[in-house]
Amino acid sequence: MTNRHPSSAEPPPRPGEPAGPPGRAPADAPTGVPAGASARTPADLPADLPADLAVDLPLVLPADVPVDFAAFCELHRPRYLSYARVWLPDRTEAATAVQQAFAEIAVHWRELLGTANPTAHAWQILRGTVAEHTRRPVPATPQRHPADDDLAILHYVVGLAAPEIADVIGTDTASVAGRLRRTMHREASGW
Repeated sequence: MTNRHPSSAEPPPRPGEPAGPPGRAPADAPTGVPAGASARTPADLPADLPADLAVDLPLVLPADVPVDFAAFCELHRPRYLSYARVWLPDRTEAATAVQQAFAEIAVHWRELLGTANPTAHAWQILRGTVAEHTRRPVPATPQRHPADDDLAILHYVVGLAAPEIADVIGTDTASVAGRLRRTMHREASGW
């Protein structure tokens, strides 16, 4: 009988390769940077690097940031980027907006932790930062609420389920589900 599972014994690394299992960073690698990746920020990258590669680099934070803030950034960055990319089709501009939002959140981090809902406050900072980058006026109508539009974007465009949306914007799942239903009914009645 043949063993179909890969052997747990790994061959030794070649010269210049990091030691350890593939996809796992060595002990001395910076947090959040995969093995073999450099811990450079997008500003440090060569000008001829394609924008997609610059945007998809892991988030690199200074060594002195609080662990809880670093964890918050790692958790929310992919969803924040997805949201920003809806409003800002240029991936580099979307990444810049998210980075600026994280910089603002970092400035107020201890203050945000003292609030009842730090995630909701961080979401408002992100929304404001993305809105500053859009340069497009958003039509105001009495029936539409921008927060409901955000929920619809996160659900129907980004593809998040109600519990995930609740985690991102800092509210409860029932509230998100109810607001999504109202938004769907309001939009359906206009057709």
